[in-house]
Amino acid sequence: MNAFPVTQVLANRRIAFMLPLGFASGLPLALTSGTLQAWLTVVGLDLKTIGIFTLVGLPYTLKFLWAPLLDRITPPWLGRRRGWMLLTQIGVTLGLVAMAMTGAGGRAEWLGLTAVLVAFLSASLDIVFDAYRTDLLLPAERGFGAAVWVNGYRFALLIASSGALVLADHIGWQSTYLVLAGIMATGIVAVLAAPEPTFTGTPPMSLVEAVGDPLRELFSRSDILKLLFLILLYKLGDAVAASLQTAFFIGGLGFSTSDVGYVKGIGLFATLGGALAGGVAMARLGLVPSLVLFGLFQALSNLCFTGLAWAGKSYAALTASVLIENVTGGMGTAAFVALIMSLCDHRYTATQFALLSSLEAVGRVFSGRPSADLVGAVGWAQFFFISFLLALPGVWLAWTLRAKLQERPGPESVGECAAL
Repeated sequence: MNAFPVTQVLANRRIAFMLPLGFASGLPLALTSGTLQAWLTVVGLDLKTIGIFTLVGLPYTLKFLWAPLLDRITPPWLGRRRGWMLLTQIGVTLGLVAMAMTGAGGRAEWLGLTAVLVAFLSASLDIVFDAYRTDLLLPAERGFGAAVWVNGYRFALLIASSGALVLADHIGWQSTYLVLAGIMATGIVAVLAAPEPTFTGTPPMSLVEAVGDPLRELFSRSDILKLLFLILLYKLGDAVAASLQTAFFIGGLGFSTSDVGYVKGIGLFATLGGALAGGVAMARLGLVPSLVLFGLFQALSNLCFTGLAWAGKSYAALTASVLIENVTGGMGTAAFVALIMSLCDHRYTATQFALLSSLEAVGRVFSGRPSADLVGAVGWAQFFFISFLLALPGVWLAWTLRAKLQERPGPESVGECAAL
């Protein structure tokens, strides 16, 4: 299937809104994970305590539990999707302000609880964003719309990580979180200006229907357990390697927060290049070859951090490692989003997308404390080599299920995956 013309994409109001909304989706994730980790490292918390803080991301794993509520209940303003988008976006903004006011000095437990609340609101925002994106975009637009969304999302991650690290060195952590809360607030304007969804759908008549029908459809499929394991394992090695990456750069190698921030900023261009390369390759290769190839690239990028651990405090090795990780991560994310889209039934996108993406978040959320113990037992170089090994089962499973993945998408989904 031919890709949607780029000129029409640039002039398309529906796709144009994917960029700011994707940005709003990605910003809170970094501020409750890697950037929070850097803040805790700078104030002197031990590695095991920092590992526990990765549990802050638990709502991203459990968001499928309340996704049916957001499908069932319609706010009294802006409709079922945009109404919830407005409420949750305001909540995330206020939560980031609360994190800034709480601070990490001597009150780490209160900061952790506030971060959990922000993660809950952010996960809820993601649920509605995913449903809105599917309802808004026409079938021919969904692939490019998802690609634009991913670029906005990744750009936000870099702003909230590299930008925050550099800013924190100049104005302090609490002021940095206040600035980023202000940036998050600008997304409210995008929600208010965003167009109404193309496909409004009919809300479920009851909560039982909202919960039961999507699950029955999903688990009626053959090989569903293997498909769920693929979702769980595909990004696992990447998640383990990233779980303590900032602590490795700052605490393990002795780089300053500004050093790390500047290098991650350079990684922005690598991310955009990786997303572009991934989109072009997927249009030619298709979903399954892209999953396998990009998964291998992701796995191999973890070995760069093994080399960095051996090299020590080398700015050249740090830059190369981050650039390679961003390129391969952008490609792998594009393939992974296409995979989840291909597995969703359009009638139940909100709940099924939340369920499947929650499985991916398991590795990111629960890998922190075990990773800290593993680093203590074997050291940084061996830890990243183990993360490389953990990435391989997901690649193998994608290849094993190639026939099932190729037969699953309908005509629209094939076009989405090709376009992405």
